[in-house]
Amino acid sequence: MINKKYFFGGYKSILKADSPAIALGACFIAIGALLKNLGFNIQESIFSTMLTYALPGSLVMAESLLIGASLLNIFLAVFFVNARLYPMAVSLFPLMMYKSQPKWKYYLSCHFIAVSAWLIMKNNYENIPKKYRIDSWIGIGSATWTVAVIGTLIGFLLCDYLNKDILIGLAIINPIYFLCMMIEASKTSQIIMSIFLGLFLGPVFYFFSPEWSILLGGVVGGSIAYFIGELNVK
Repeated sequence: MINKKYFFGGYKSILKADSPAIALGACFIAIGALLKNLGFNIQESIFSTMLTYALPGSLVMAESLLIGASLLNIFLAVFFVNARLYPMAVSLFPLMMYKSQPKWKYYLSCHFIAVSAWLIMKNNYENIPKKYRIDSWIGIGSATWTVAVIGTLIGFLLCDYLNKDILIGLAIINPIYFLCMMIEASKTSQIIMSIFLGLFLGPVFYFFSPEWSILLGGVVGGSIAYFIGELNVK
């Protein structure tokens, strides 16, 4: 069973000052409005967020539907954009593994992997006994997932009152929050360097290849930061 103390301790983490709840909710308000504009009903919109959850995956799905992509193309697009969550799972789950905990908890909680929940857990796991970290993680994930669903519902209901500029503003709040949190949580100069190099190189590569600029900026910036860090260590 899930330990209630640590589950609700994790759930209440979204009430802290550095919580992603407001930024996350703002983005899913935009998603809810977008889904309504695409012709989704309220049940489909909420169910979409419950299953897709992570924000980029929801955006890719919505944009793919907008241009009339096939279901197979939509599945592949969402699959590949959410592949970015794999490194987060690899870095996080070893910190929570405990032999007496049942495997179903780990399988269940994989659905909650997202930058918002990942940042909360990475910043607090050392203060939680290892045996109960998975229970706390399920609480954190359930809380951010709930915020996403509520945000989608609010966006769907307020769609007629939100213009294009408001929706764009709501959509970029979360990425800005994540960027600030990533910098604050950075423990090494390599990570900080990779973030700023990515910010600089992304717009530079845009002039050569708009479609690949973000990926190239991240790969090249991260690689440069890694090798500079390795040279300094030696």
